[in-house]
Amino acid sequence: MLTTIKQRLKKYSPQSDNSEFSDVTPKAAVLLLLHGDPDNPQVILTQRAKHLSSHAGEVAFPGGMRDKYDNDLLATALRETQEEIGLASSKINILGSLPTDSTQLNIIRVMPFMGWVDTPFRLTPDPSEIASVFNFPLSFLLDIKHYQYFFLAQGKIELPYVWYKDYKIWGFTLKVMVDMLNNTLDAKLKLRYPSRKQLDQLGKK
Repeated sequence: MLTTIKQRLKKYSPQSDNSEFSDVTPKAAVLLLLHGDPDNPQVILTQRAKHLSSHAGEVAFPGGMRDKYDNDLLATALRETQEEIGLASSKINILGSLPTDSTQLNIIRVMPFMGWVDTPFRLTPDPSEIASVFNFPLSFLLDIKHYQYFFLAQGKIELPYVWYKDYKIWGFTLKVMVDMLNNTLDAKLKLRYPSRKQLDQLGKK
């Protein structure tokens, strides 16, 4: 699986910044980190601390907002990863970047990078930001039977999610992984998402 993903990722030219957006647009970066068996890799995911002011308790990739001292968004992703889960950049081999995307109903533009983590490695989550860290088998997403849907915003929009152990994975995190599988492994995972028009109308209310 890893070999195919790496080959297909070559069609995405690695980017260090979001040049298509204005400088006043908030920017952030995350890392989709794989490790373990190259034929059945695991993804390192976090559950955000429940006391945080935004996305509390949600499953996410390590990453965060760009700091003024970061040279580029890759530097942001690596710095935030070390701060959140204690994983040094020396353990990470960057495979490439994925298409820039944004969280639902949010103006923050997020760039996902993808990397492979050398073993052995040790994680030390920061409890002020991270409630837990867990390994998620990427192959779990290849079975369409694992997907369900729930309603958000008083039933106005419907979004896909998967349950894995005690974790609900949805939103930006799920979409990045599914899009990556569709683009690199031709997974043909067709999920229902609200249209841009629906989201725009919801944001105006």
